[in-house]
Amino acid sequence: MRAILALALAMLASAMPAQLPVAPYGIAVQQGLPEIAPAPDFTLISQDGAQVSLADFRSKVVAVTFIYTLCGDTCPILTPMMSLVADQLGREFGRKVAFISITMDPERDTPDILKLYAQMHGADVAGWRFLTGEPAVIHDLTHRYGVFALKTANGDIEHSLLTSIIDSRGVLRVQYLGVRFDPEEFRRDLLSLIKE
Repeated sequence: MRAILALALAMLASAMPAQLPVAPYGIAVQQGLPEIAPAPDFTLISQDGAQVSLADFRSKVVAVTFIYTLCGDTCPILTPMMSLVADQLGREFGRKVAFISITMDPERDTPDILKLYAQMHGADVAGWRFLTGEPAVIHDLTHRYGVFALKTANGDIEHSLLTSIIDSRGVLRVQYLGVRFDPEEFRRDLLSLIKE
């Protein structure tokens, strides 16, 4: 189920439409996904060692997740589910839709490790980037996207999981909480933003 962060909504209530159009019989009609805020920008390093910025994807709809390769909990569920949705998007994936997975464990998740992780999960790297960077930059970025991440004494990372969809103008439109959201709803939301 979609979960839009209460904090983001409170900060950007003015970005939301003041009133929905009203259909006959006084029923409000939802027109597309809400606009939450400009998505936090970043410049990180890809699985291929290249610099990648969110701004590089300005003409595409982008789904951003935060993972780490040694995760034994939610990441091994989320990444294959996203790979399935990428396959279902067909030729739109890579051309009009891109996925970005950012590690929460940059000390261990080097570009080479992320490349291996992408291969292990059958990720189509024509439209999917796995990114790492300086620990302080990653820590700040997780915070700006509303993701909780805390490294434990044994090196594991306790974390929340949000999947953010950003439109082609760089505006954050929706965030899915956890891994139990409906992949079909996720696919439909991506396609709906392509058509805007």
